Amino acid sequence: MAVQKKYQKKKPSSAKKKTKKKGLTDFRLFVIVLLCIVAFVIYYYFYYRPQNYKVDRSQFLRNIPEGFQSVGIDISHHQGKIDFDRLFVKERYDTLISWVYCKATEGEDFIDKNFENFEEELNDLKIPNGAYHFFNPRKPPRTQAAHFIKISKVKTDKLPPVLDVETEGFSDKDLIDKMHIWLTVVEAETGCRPIIYTSLYFYETKFKGQFPSHQFWIAAYTRKPSVNDPNIIHWQYTDKGELPGIREKVDLNVSKVNY
Repeated sequence: MAVQKKYQKKKPSSAKKKTKKKGLTDFRLFVIVLLCIVAFVIYYYFYYRPQNYKVDRSQFLRNIPEGFQSVGIDISHHQGKIDFDRLFVKERYDTLISWVYCKATEGEDFIDKNFENFEEELNDLKIPNGAYHFFNPRKPPRTQAAHFIKISKVKTDKLPPVLDVETEGFSDKDLIDKMHIWLTVVEAETGCRPIIYTSLYFYETKFKGQFPSHQFWIAAYTRKPSVNDPNIIHWQYTDKGELPGIREKVDLNVSKVNY
């Protein structure tokens, strides 16, 4: 028995060889298939999808919420370089996206690096556009207003200026008082009454009834603000919009005004 076992160990099994060879072949095939899938995904993302990105515009228009008339976007340096020609001409979005707001300033001294170029290109395409200021409630409101006026150069033929209020102040009263100062200074200097952009939560808990002469632009992603509220003019319903010509996500808005 010992001799027989020794002989069996020296003689390799052809079945084991075939199994090992088959296993190696299957693994190589799996790797090749996996690499092909990865290559296809990369190709699709960087070449195929951007060139063939199509949206049924009529279907999108039918989905505009009741009570609103037009669609707009708001942009800043966070969107990077934007191909406005593709957005408004090549992809024929000129009949859908009809207005644009660009971030101009923030606080006392910040200037959005893309504001000037954005504004120039939008003006060349004759797209209605306006500027907004991101409010810092812990800084003097008059200084912020002067900074915004200097950079934005608001004109009566532009969309009304916007005060973007997203952060808490030292108190609600302090925040509201400072907002009133900014709004008053900007309206006096430009001849245009600003719109207030804020969240639905801030509007309902802090600002409703505090600015009866001003209209609001409400950001609400989980529920629709009341269209019967006369102080609400715009609704930002998502911050994850995808549009041709814009690589990053973009805010999408609807307005009661038909631009």
